Amino acid sequence: MLLIERPGEAITLLRLNRPDRRNAIATPLLAAIADALDEAARDDAVRAVVITGSVKVFAAGADIGEMADKTAVGALADVRPALWARLRAFPKPLVAAVEGWCLGAGNELLMCCDLAVAGAGAKFGQPETNLGIMPGAGGTATLPRLVGRTAAMKMVLLGDPIDAAEARALGLIAAVVADGGALDEALAWATRLATRAPLALRQAKAMVTAAFDLPHQAHLQAERQAFALLFSTADKAEGVAAFLERRPPDWTGT
Repeated sequence: MLLIERPGEAITLLRLNRPDRRNAIATPLLAAIADALDEAARDDAVRAVVITGSVKVFAAGADIGEMADKTAVGALADVRPALWARLRAFPKPLVAAVEGWCLGAGNELLMCCDLAVAGAGAKFGQPETNLGIMPGAGGTATLPRLVGRTAAMKMVLLGDPIDAAEARALGLIAAVVADGGALDEALAWATRLATRAPLALRQAKAMVTAAFDLPHQAHLQAERQAFALLFSTADKAEGVAAFLERRPPDWTGT
């Protein structure tokens, strides 16, 4: 269901593995992702996490079988919103490597990531209105904040997927590579992230994410506070010393 690997000492790789269901994000799989990210957050050795699917599909949506008999009461009482919140709260860099289809809940999982790279043949979409429902985990809340109102309306109302080039142009993903190369590129990014100051990356991630929620003046104040707090860290002293001494820094995360 979810394969957890350590391709490097400082990197965790999460691989969605439901080939019979096109990596549909059923509740047990979503819970497994949340648990794995919580564990990575607690492990000081982990500096970055990569999440990927197969070479043909990242994730083709939620598990429709779970929805078949669910009523409005069941949907409101669902545990999934709390699981999605745990994914969004992951404090370390999270990188997605996408090949093939990335639809519905798969696209919403993508939007929980900080950086994403896709193979040229990848397709992204929010087709839920084809089923008489609508996106429920960021497809109408996060998507327009990333790609703009008009593009989000087209993806959600018409349900048409977009290709990797358009996803890159809209800002949904950060880079496009040749098919089959997304994971290698994502791991290369994670390796670079693992060499950077971990506390600085956490604070920077938190402050960029805050743009979704804070008014500009409040955001500027929060940014300055986060900036100032880093001046009390050993990593800041090490980073400055390494720069002045023209040597690689030795980050301790303190």
